[in-house]
Amino acid sequence: MELQVSNSPFTPEQAELLNRLLPTMTDTQRIWLSGYLTAGIQTGASTSTVQVPAVDTAANVQAVPSVSKEVTVLFGSQTGNAQGLSKKLAQQLTSQGFDVTLSSMGDYKPNNLKKVQNLLVLVSTQGEGDPPDNAIPFYEFLHSKRAPQLADAKYAVLGLGDTSYEFFCQTAKDFDKRLEELGAERIVARADCDVDFEEQAAEWIDQVLSSLGQAQSSATVAGAAAVSGTTDTTEAAAESPYSRTRPFPAEVLENLNLNGRGSSRETRHVELSLEGSGLQYEPGDSLGVYPENHPLLVDELIQAMEWDGNESIVINKNGDHLSVRDALLRHYEISVLTKPLLEKVAGLADHEQLYDLLEEGREQDLRNYLYGRDLLDLVQDYSLKGIPADEFLSLLRKMPSRLYSISSSMQAAPDEVHLTVRKVEYEQHGRQRYGVCSVHLAERLEAGDTLPVYIQHNENFKLPHDASTPIIMIGPGTGVAPFRAFMMEREETGAEGKSWLFFGDQHFATDFLYQTEWQRWLKDGVLTRMDVAFSRDTDQKVYVQHRMMERSRELYEWIQEGAIVYVCGDEKNMANDVHLTLEKILVQEGNLSQEAAAEYMSNMLQQKRYQRDVY
Repeated sequence: MELQVSNSPFTPEQAELLNRLLPTMTDTQRIWLSGYLTAGIQTGASTSTVQVPAVDTAANVQAVPSVSKEVTVLFGSQTGNAQGLSKKLAQQLTSQGFDVTLSSMGDYKPNNLKKVQNLLVLVSTQGEGDPPDNAIPFYEFLHSKRAPQLADAKYAVLGLGDTSYEFFCQTAKDFDKRLEELGAERIVARADCDVDFEEQAAEWIDQVLSSLGQAQSSATVAGAAAVSGTTDTTEAAAESPYSRTRPFPAEVLENLNLNGRGSSRETRHVELSLEGSGLQYEPGDSLGVYPENHPLLVDELIQAMEWDGNESIVINKNGDHLSVRDALLRHYEISVLTKPLLEKVAGLADHEQLYDLLEEGREQDLRNYLYGRDLLDLVQDYSLKGIPADEFLSLLRKMPSRLYSISSSMQAAPDEVHLTVRKVEYEQHGRQRYGVCSVHLAERLEAGDTLPVYIQHNENFKLPHDASTPIIMIGPGTGVAPFRAFMMEREETGAEGKSWLFFGDQHFATDFLYQTEWQRWLKDGVLTRMDVAFSRDTDQKVYVQHRMMERSRELYEWIQEGAIVYVCGDEKNMANDVHLTLEKILVQEGNLSQEAAAEYMSNMLQQKRYQRDVY
């Protein structure tokens, strides 16, 4: 965004200088400059024409005379939520006179840890309790013998997670415990936030600001609320009135099945209009979608509980009302069971059998029950009918959004965003099950309908700044989505770097997603080479990692040339297999030991030459 003389208090010469400087600045430099200018105003120095409220520093000094003004904010973030919260928190601290260091854990030099006086950690948890990719090196350092004693440091930890996973916020718990073991002093209790994290994160931020000696003015409270409601990390998205907490109603332009006749799969290509939203994205970002629950599941649940679907109930602290049926369709999550929910239901119903299932020592029984079951199962299995709708539904968490890798480029498709989504439908525990969002998109969304969406920026999955850098893309199935966006972008910008795609699915004839587009990009030289693996076309199943091993020498040479490796798709199986294959290639072609190959991969991760968008 360019500064204009007509909309600012600057002279033409000043505006020109600022327009040359600002685009080159990092986020940390912007935050530091903001604090510097604010401090100048507060001390009466002539540094800016901007007017800001004075901060009552005298009161702060009296309240907490021993608190250092140096604060280090570290974030570990896979999808961007922890990163967005960290940036806003840093801005608030800076505006209140603190000297703030803001950094991704992946960019932070661990040796600086021994100098830290106030450490704020915001981190998400992946899969089965694992750190996000950009947190792994720092996490491993902190848990090693090399970690320094931190007796002079104070700290606080905020965790982001999902209670439907057994190891909820485990990474945050690990950091909290380890920092205490190293002698640091906890200044506020750790907060473990579920997918609906805004309110709890805002409370934690208020506590941190208060504990660091800041007077809780109304401006501070409003600032904390703004942090929790913002997922964007760029200036462009800050200009849009739409966000995670206020999604944009995007009109459906097109909804097509990409699979051919006879395929056992159904993959939807959905094109949505962003016209008038002000929303911006880059290749590698994700789209957050708020779906609706399946009407059949909603109606069966209402019938099982003997509720009146037209009864009006309060759905939030603002006092908003919806009918029971509409609330179950659009507002509450009903397709997943979690341990916290069972604990709440057991308490509400005073249910002896549920208490038994939750007893210590029955963890495996609980895991087995939660897996693949939904709210209707719970109601039927434990005969819960008779509980009033308003009391029961107040225990449920809000419908979480679903994140999908964007499969388009705004350069090539202005005011549009494209998704590539595989329909999930299966039978389990004697009943048909439906993927909430995928089935909504596949069966109940037509051109002209609207869908509530927002942009989720992902700074950890981006094309290289130097367009001549080679890129290797590994994305079987719908994991190919962001690589379609990469190719659209590179075609528009005329990027000259080499590119290599590994794609896999079941059958060449019916499951080769975007086949004609890849073939055109190969012909035009936008895509340098492509290797495919169709697992059901041969007697022996062949996957992308097998093709990688077949091309091991060339892959190794590309990596040695500085290529960035991108992986998108299933974390538990495919991404793990690909990781092991890359290590094997380094051992075989680079004559490295297994330990040296693992270290090489870790260094690639830290240097952002190995980027993953996994789920």
